[in-house]
Amino acid sequence: MIAVAVLAGLGLAACGGGGAADQARSTTGATRATDAAGPDATVSREPGAASTASPVDQLFGVGNAEQVISVIADDADHPTATFTAYERGSTGWKQVFGPWPADIGAQGFAAPDQKREGDNRTPSGAYGFDFAFGVLADPGVKLRYRPVTSSAIVWDDDPTSARYNQWVDSSQQSAGDDPEPMDNTPAYNYGAVIDYNPDHTPGLGSAIFLHVSKDGPTAGCVAIAQDRLVEVLRWLDPARKPRIVMGTRAAVAP
Repeated sequence: MIAVAVLAGLGLAACGGGGAADQARSTTGATRATDAAGPDATVSREPGAASTASPVDQLFGVGNAEQVISVIADDADHPTATFTAYERGSTGWKQVFGPWPADIGAQGFAAPDQKREGDNRTPSGAYGFDFAFGVLADPGVKLRYRPVTSSAIVWDDDPTSARYNQWVDSSQQSAGDDPEPMDNTPAYNYGAVIDYNPDHTPGLGSAIFLHVSKDGPTAGCVAIAQDRLVEVLRWLDPARKPRIVMGTRAAVAP
């Protein structure tokens, strides 16, 4: 668990520690050939242009998703990554957003299956999205939207708590020791819950979000500029089974 006061002292955006229960690695251990240019090598292509060969084809964990966000870094220990979004159409995958800079954990990406509470690392893996949220009003998203209505709305990041890794109204229920305040602006003006550690396994991590950047590293979340985030949140469509694939190139496009 990461106390908010400690995060403030470090200058980190206050998101949770993160774990490893839902990482979509290949169960067969099979590897795939990686394009020499890497999975984000589409910077010269106009956004929206269809392509017969896509960086998405190199990513593990995509499954039947029709919307994919990649958050990829070359260096596991660096607190920034490249954010690119794609959608599947009748002619294949097309790039719709990015590539944009993204802030990740202050210690970079955790190795696959190695994310732990309080390590200041972003988990590596492929994940869905649970719901969107925000201190500000719903900007018109397709995901379920939960407003942060007061300072009582928190995220339980105490591994010993019965509500670990859950949204809690602390005026109604216990949220464990030193929970994560959700009325944190501008970081949580808008956000989406990355469906990480959905089994709430103690110590494997909590409060992994896509949220507004504070122009610095996070405690494990992924953060981008607010105007860009709002575009992405409006685009995400649960009917299209969106997934976010995060990690180093070696980890997510082997």
